[in-house]
Amino acid sequence: MDLEEVNKGKRIGYIRVSTVGQNTARQLEGIPLDKTFTDHFTGKVLERPQLQLMLDYIREDDVVIVHSLDRLGRNNKDLLNLVDQILSKKVGIEFVKENIKLVSKSCPMTNLLLSVLGAISQFEVERNRERQLEGIAIAKREGKYKTGRPAISSRKQEAIKEVIKNDSNTLGKSINKTKLAQELEISRFTLYKYLSKIEKKETNERK
Repeated sequence: MDLEEVNKGKRIGYIRVSTVGQNTARQLEGIPLDKTFTDHFTGKVLERPQLQLMLDYIREDDVVIVHSLDRLGRNNKDLLNLVDQILSKKVGIEFVKENIKLVSKSCPMTNLLLSVLGAISQFEVERNRERQLEGIAIAKREGKYKTGRPAISSRKQEAIKEVIKNDSNTLGKSINKTKLAQELEISRFTLYKYLSKIEKKETNERK
């Protein structure tokens, strides 16, 4: 059964453009629509307020019309989640470029597409993780790999050193560590780890 035959609701267009220079009209040009939602964003601005408004606006028996799969989702996982969310509202989806029309979750074509998107999404996650590990391995070999920011900022490290200094050089053994950790807004584990590091350094310097 064709999407148009089962649908008697509104035809809702969703347009997403990545730059201000792109023509929004060309995406759904010549397609009859009852309402259109358009998002403009760049790589630095990822919010899509019109998408959320569209999701709140659609009702059962409506059809969401999008130019292509990549205009709805930023990646396969995002696309999969949005398709599932829209279909859960008993709203159809039509992707013009790919000529894909999804009626409901019970439709064989829909289930096939969701399965394919799910597999691709998992592949993307695993591939990105693999690339990340490969990049770290290469950086380590070239001596360029740097770990993340320290668990304790330099300002807090100085504060801890000052407390130790005022503790008669006992390396913080008589310090109320729970209270100090709370004041510095760090975990006790992080504090103990740093104190242990200082004690080890102090011991080596005395040798």
